Amino acid sequence: MKVLFVCSGNSKSFDIAPFIKAQGDSLQNAGIEVAYFPIKGKGLRGYLKAVGQLRQHLKHHQYDLIHAHFSLSGWTAVLGGGDTPVILSLMGDDAQGDYIGVNKIRFSSRFFILSSILIQPFVKAIISKSANLEKYVYQKNKSYVVPNGIDITTFNPNPEGYREALGLDPSKKLVLFLGSQERVGKNYPLAQQAVAYLALPDVQLINPFPIPHQAIPKYMNSADVLVVPSFMEGSPNVIKEAMACNCPIVATDVGDIKWVMGDTEGCYLASFEVADFAEKIGRALEFAQTKGRTSGRDRIEKLGLDADTIAQKVISIYQKHVPLPEIEVEKTAAQLTCNTNADRLLHTRSF
Repeated sequence: MKVLFVCSGNSKSFDIAPFIKAQGDSLQNAGIEVAYFPIKGKGLRGYLKAVGQLRQHLKHHQYDLIHAHFSLSGWTAVLGGGDTPVILSLMGDDAQGDYIGVNKIRFSSRFFILSSILIQPFVKAIISKSANLEKYVYQKNKSYVVPNGIDITTFNPNPEGYREALGLDPSKKLVLFLGSQERVGKNYPLAQQAVAYLALPDVQLINPFPIPHQAIPKYMNSADVLVVPSFMEGSPNVIKEAMACNCPIVATDVGDIKWVMGDTEGCYLASFEVADFAEKIGRALEFAQTKGRTSGRDRIEKLGLDADTIAQKVISIYQKHVPLPEIEVEKTAAQLTCNTNADRLLHTRSF
């Protein structure tokens, strides 16, 4: 099977978003041929301009389906893809809007919500990363909840950490924030205020952004606690990656974070109140000092959130909605038999 990923290509830090590239790599490892069509140009104009470019691309390349990531990419795929079937992944902001405060959405992002609603009749299947995103899918017959998987060979525990290699102070208790301070929805000020509220001279908040994706597990294995104070999320990879590294976590109860963390000791949900978030950081730091690392990796494996397992779930969606030559069906079916739980998250309505 040949699949074309249509997605944004506007980042200054990478050609393809790491989590999208990671999914492509996992599908390739499962025998799917994956190519990429990154859309250059922001806003509605950029995505509409890409329609003609996609049509030209498809004159010289054939694919069994297009997998679009983000609703505007979906419109590029629908309008420019001709007869090629389109499967859409909702990413977060496109389904529920861009949160800039507690229950506060940026007004202009309501256009994304409308876009995600209007496109649904024109795609074969819709993949939501979490149940809170799937609430915005009204065509339930083509709806699936499948979180992003993570590469557990890359994100694995190393109790010794990498502080010396990263130039981090070995005498400090490190609180790690990995988002961009400029993205309002990631809510960096709450992390900053909570650490200041603790008023502990040996506690340091670090924000090594941007960094290469391969450096992230080094920071997670070197930090005492990861903080995710976001106003809203879908299924944030950073939580799953931290758990795979057995890193303690403090996060707000958004997206599927509560479900992913479960009752893992050393991982705490906090409110948006500074005092509460600070108190949870203090508990996580105490846990790190007295017990070391969490058992988060066991939780990730139990939930089947590794990249290979998730790849098989995505392939099963492809197979269900896209007609394939008989030889391809037999090949895909053989791959799927290796995963008896491959359909566990399909059509999940809640966690």
